[in-house]
Amino acid sequence: MDLLIKYSAIIDRMNAYHLSNQAFVFAINFSKTTGFCLKPYEIPKDYIRFSMNFSEPGLALSKPLQFKIEPIQFIEYQAKFDRIQHQISDGNTYLCNLTQATKINTNLNLEEIYIYSKARHKLFLKDHIVVFSPETFITLNNDIIKTFPIKGTSTLEADPDGSILLNSSKENAEHNTIVDLMRNDLSIVSNHVTVDKLKTLDKIDTHQGAIWQMSSEISGILKPDYSRKAGDLFDKILPAGSISGAPKAKTLDIIHSTEAYDRGFYTGVFGYFDGINLTSSVMIRYIEKTTEGLVYKSGGGITSHSIAEQEYNELIKKVYVPIF
Repeated sequence: MDLLIKYSAIIDRMNAYHLSNQAFVFAINFSKTTGFCLKPYEIPKDYIRFSMNFSEPGLALSKPLQFKIEPIQFIEYQAKFDRIQHQISDGNTYLCNLTQATKINTNLNLEEIYIYSKARHKLFLKDHIVVFSPETFITLNNDIIKTFPIKGTSTLEADPDGSILLNSSKENAEHNTIVDLMRNDLSIVSNHVTVDKLKTLDKIDTHQGAIWQMSSEISGILKPDYSRKAGDLFDKILPAGSISGAPKAKTLDIIHSTEAYDRGFYTGVFGYFDGINLTSSVMIRYIEKTTEGLVYKSGGGITSHSIAEQEYNELIKKVYVPIF
């Protein structure tokens, strides 16, 4: 991982390249301590691969997919869930994203998962991670900034037309909280922030059946201080609201003390600036290579209305690959 540099250096490079209209690819981990920022010609092709907005569509897999999981035991998950509920009761948070790592066994390596996955945004770091994310984080087009938070999941098997998800009071409360949080985050770096689309459904095909994801679209006009400084812009609004919670600062403290594991690049962001437009993605749907094998990191938002069994099942439901 010699390409990884300190967070402050990433921000400086992003600012410099953005200001001079030079294309770059970047990734920032969840804790904002490390990542990379490279010009396209600097990218070692055998080490980093990426695809934005389906620019590298997944190929058809020619052999049966083997994919087995070993999730955290429910009793262990419930103990962490209960800690967050105590924090909610104490008024320290009202939405907290709880994630955990699930051991997986598959007949595909990380690069093969990248090649065969069909996802909006994909990233591969050799012998380290693969990401196949459905969530666009920030786009920049001239001085227009947009974000597309995802919050809310159901299966087509249990919810054929998505109406259960759209009408769920718990899922709606959670989604509205994230929309409000992202409106506030965009207001830090832009003016005239508006919610352009509220609660639209996206169908995601996976190796174990299709799921619904609920998303919204929020936009603003960049303030002059951020119009040519992508690094400063991201520094102000990271980590992404959809994978942290609200209020953000206190909720991040709760996440670090409760999850008891290192998210690493999971729920960080990666993106590409082509010299004119920038597109970035939240690093969800994420597999990491560890000394003990592959792990899949997933989770969901916890509110006062959450039920431990349902949240545990959602964590497991999100352990999938978009290979079909």
